[in-house]
Amino acid sequence: MQTIRHSEQTLKTALISKTPALVSQYENFNAGERRLMNEAFQPNSALFGPITLHSESDWITSHPEAPQDFEQFFSDPKRKTPSPEKCNIYIQSIGSLGNTRIISDEYIKWLKGYCEAFFYGLTVKLLEPVPVSATRCSFRVNESTQNLQIHAGDILKFLKRKKPANAFCVVGITMIDLYPRDSWNFVFGQASLTEGVGIFSFARYGSDFYSSRYEGKVKKLEKTSSSDYSVFDNYYISEITSVFLLRSCKTLTHEIGHIFGMRHCQWLSCLMQGSNHLEEADRRPLNLCPICLRKLQCAIGFNIVERYKALLRWIDDESADMPRMTPKHSREGNKNLPDRLEAFKDWKEWIMKCLAVLQK
Repeated sequence: MQTIRHSEQTLKTALISKTPALVSQYENFNAGERRLMNEAFQPNSALFGPITLHSESDWITSHPEAPQDFEQFFSDPKRKTPSPEKCNIYIQSIGSLGNTRIISDEYIKWLKGYCEAFFYGLTVKLLEPVPVSATRCSFRVNESTQNLQIHAGDILKFLKRKKPANAFCVVGITMIDLYPRDSWNFVFGQASLTEGVGIFSFARYGSDFYSSRYEGKVKKLEKTSSSDYSVFDNYYISEITSVFLLRSCKTLTHEIGHIFGMRHCQWLSCLMQGSNHLEEADRRPLNLCPICLRKLQCAIGFNIVERYKALLRWIDDESADMPRMTPKHSREGNKNLPDRLEAFKDWKEWIMKCLAVLQK
């Protein structure tokens, strides 16, 4: 295992900058906010640790790219910033997200609530779910895994056409595997930052996807024409567990972070780190490092304390907008949705530590 450690001065410059205007902007944070973000360059910080590499296949090793500090983010002429006219994040579900309509509806409401807390200050709205046939996308059966796949580029074109005028971005989510072109095996997601659209699949986040017993395999694809989407009528969907929900939340917020102009983080252990495989994605934390937190705060303008409190409310399910499984719903669904605290309990403790630093 390799640990990537930057010097205190390197991290300090990446966070604060040496440009007087950006230094002055940083000094406008209150004492608690600066105390938390200064943890970025504390050698023995209990909140923000270094990046660890576990194999040659990890992202930083296999995809070399230039790091992005706060000044580079701030000065990027191509990055998108929400405005009063375009301040909504829209989520478009494509195909069923759960084994029953109840589970599908509850699951997407959980994702909506999480995004609304994570991107605190913006409104997250749900577009009416659509079947795969509505997108008119190309599709195939993967030769290696024998699972159904839909064409990511075609979905992006569909989302671009559906993008509301007041949208900052539209993100599509699906339980069907994606491929970007015929020569590729698969892709977890794809986005167009200039158009503010993205499509992300959670198909490979099920515990059984890579198992020989995976029930989503299609032995033979029979279709009379390119417009025959009947094969998607009853496609297999993995059980939604607490870990599945956690993985979904990570992917969704990471990819929307890119739409804000945040590149892969190479400073500290952070949600915005790249991941090349599921094991690496699971090591990636839910939280932003101070450098990426400052980027997102600059883009949205939220109060850092209030954002962390909103995330706590989501975990504790205190918001009236959060779905709850009633006994009636539990009977109607094939399986209950998970207790979200099961997978998020460590993060809850971490947020409470951050709040203690902020409010000391």
